[in-house]
Amino acid sequence: MGTLRVLILLSFISSPWVLCSTGKHFNQDSTLRLEQQDVHINREDHLEAKRSKREAAALWLGEDYDSSMVFLPADEPDDAPAEGGDASELPTCLLCVCLTGSVYCEEVVPEMTAVPTLPKETAYLYARYNKIKKITNKDFADIVTLKRIDLTGNLISEIEEGAFSKLTLLEELNLAENQLVKLPMLPGKLTTFNANHNRLKTKGVKANAFKRMEKLINLFLGDNALEAVPVIPESVRIVHLQNNNITNISLETFCKGNNTYYVRPNLMEVRLDGNPVLLSKYPDSFTCLKSLPVGQYR
Repeated sequence: MGTLRVLILLSFISSPWVLCSTGKHFNQDSTLRLEQQDVHINREDHLEAKRSKREAAALWLGEDYDSSMVFLPADEPDDAPAEGGDASELPTCLLCVCLTGSVYCEEVVPEMTAVPTLPKETAYLYARYNKIKKITNKDFADIVTLKRIDLTGNLISEIEEGAFSKLTLLEELNLAENQLVKLPMLPGKLTTFNANHNRLKTKGVKANAFKRMEKLINLFLGDNALEAVPVIPESVRIVHLQNNNITNISLETFCKGNNTYYVRPNLMEVRLDGNPVLLSKYPDSFTCLKSLPVGQYR
């Protein structure tokens, strides 16, 4: 009987401790669950905010723009305005698709009227079919890694002298379908230059514009207003001069008039069709070529 009393007494003494301990664990578990819930809620809020930013950016760029293709720069993820403004107010990689070394800015909405600020490691720029009007000395001054620039289908009417002077690695430059009347000095290592469909006249192209470009392979100057064939480097394989105002071909245009043994093995394709010049009047002007130029012979 005495033993039973001792056990009953001990149970009463230990009950508050058990209850206290149970409550403590309960409180800890509850707090942990609440903290986890808060983290979950905060994470959901964060993701929702990010989605809202992307949707706002997509709305800014146009209703048909795929929001999954919007790249928010890591250093300014939440700075994109949601409505109104022009392209200059947006981060470049929100307007364009930025991949490692390449920037694609084609038919940008809202209108892109100037060359965007590029990441310094950019090697390939495609900014076709926008409303760019002018290329300045500052546009590419710090992007010495550029190897290809394609500005087809803009409204470029002016390029400042020296705009390409620091681009020592540039190999391809496409300025087709613009409004150029004059060419600046071009990088010496170009292999392809395209200025088809501009408003170039002979007075807007310096006499030695291409002469020292020893690596030039493709030269496209069709659909302009040139009155004469410019000096073409020995390295050139293809030259397009169709649909200009060329009226005369001399013995020095393609060959060396005083050297009947001179041959140009590299120059494989010459287009002079759509010009007023009658090529049959200059039979001795093509003796160094492997094939006759395409053009009017009668």
